[in-house]
Amino acid sequence: MAIVAKKEQESKIKAIGELKDIFSPAQESAPDFIFADYRGLTVEQITALRKQLRGKEASFKVVKNNFARLAFEALKVPDVSNYLIGPTAIAIASKDTNEVAKILLDFIREAPTLKVKGGLVGNTVYSDKQIDAFSRLPGKLELISMLMSVMNGPARNLAAALNDVPARLVRTIKAIADKKAG
Repeated sequence: MAIVAKKEQESKIKAIGELKDIFSPAQESAPDFIFADYRGLTVEQITALRKQLRGKEASFKVVKNNFARLAFEALKVPDVSNYLIGPTAIAIASKDTNEVAKILLDFIREAPTLKVKGGLVGNTVYSDKQIDAFSRLPGKLELISMLMSVMNGPARNLAAALNDVPARLVRTIKAIADKKAG
């Protein structure tokens, strides 16, 4: 009986290395990942989805599950192997992750065969229901504008109050002048 030695194939090692490069942070913050089952989508639908995601500086990559699992293990992130079952595509978002989730969940209305499996946001693993709830949260820019509006309110009210004092004085003087003239 012959002993069969496992030979590491250079192409597979290269493919895993490329995935590690894609999954690892290029900027100061690590990218977030949303896992989806793309089974049943046409090439045109996937192309349209990728175009929408590019608008939010995200990508949609179809991956081999074993290669992705090995790449994630090498990056020392929480275990996401239960999302790497069946046909898997990963939406990779470096910022505005909830906007990317919104795009995916809105796209499901057009193509119900797309299914969100879950996600890895920061170092937290989310289920499909949690990703759905996450997509409903306001985005970073919306939160900043809400905060600025709240912070601007007291200053606006103070300016209106300070502006009202001279206006009242002018109206009072005009009323007195009209009374004396009449």
